[in-house]
Amino acid sequence: MIKTLRVLALLEGISTIALFGVAMPLKYLFHFDEIMFPIGMTHGVLFLAYCFCVVLVAVILKWKFNTTGLALLASLFPGGTFIADYHIFRKVTGYSNPD
Repeated sequence: MIKTLRVLALLEGISTIALFGVAMPLKYLFHFDEIMFPIGMTHGVLFLAYCFCVVLVAVILKWKFNTTGLALLASLFPGGTFIADYHIFRKVTGYSNPD
């Protein structure tokens, strides 16, 4: 399940960057509104799937409230899920350095 969460974190992060870095500038600078719906819908679905998966993994792995909260909070910032993957999810899968 953690591997699914890591993939969703990657996809959600990419969709956030695509929304803020591609779709919104195209809409507001060049009045190209048609791009917003597919990117926005994709981002919305991935955002919900990520949040659901975080809660599911938190319940299964019995994460502390702080860890779960930080993983959910990461989804609110562009690139935040990449940071959550590096600092939280990667440690669960055993890819972290033994510091």
